[in-house]
Amino acid sequence: MMDLSWYNTLNKPFFTPPSWLFGPAWTVLYILMGVSAYLVWKKGFKKKQIKEALKIFAIQFVLNLSWSPIFFGAKQIFLALIVIIIMWIIIFKTIKVFAKIDKTASYLLYPYILWVSFATILNFSVWLLNK
Repeated sequence: MMDLSWYNTLNKPFFTPPSWLFGPAWTVLYILMGVSAYLVWKKGFKKKQIKEALKIFAIQFVLNLSWSPIFFGAKQIFLALIVIIIMWIIIFKTIKVFAKIDKTASYLLYPYILWVSFATILNFSVWLLNK
């Protein structure tokens, strides 16, 4: 079980968004990710290029799902930082491979990489302020 009260005790940078913003932001981002993956999938899942693109998408998604348990559950701020940096790289790669298949699918991931860019800076700042 993740201890979210622990997060409230951490020193955080001045640009930390209010807690209520994370739920709606991630809801929108997950919808955009789902639509993006669907647009690629519908181009023909049996095609090698599509399978490879969706594998890359799946890797970033697993990293995405692992971040919260690492940060909030294990309380490993630095390890979460490493995970989010790798996740950012794989999201960028996903955007590039999706763009070759469906431009709209790649564009739908732009808000996601922007949010993860911000989250990476936030994660880094929380680590610096609490190490």
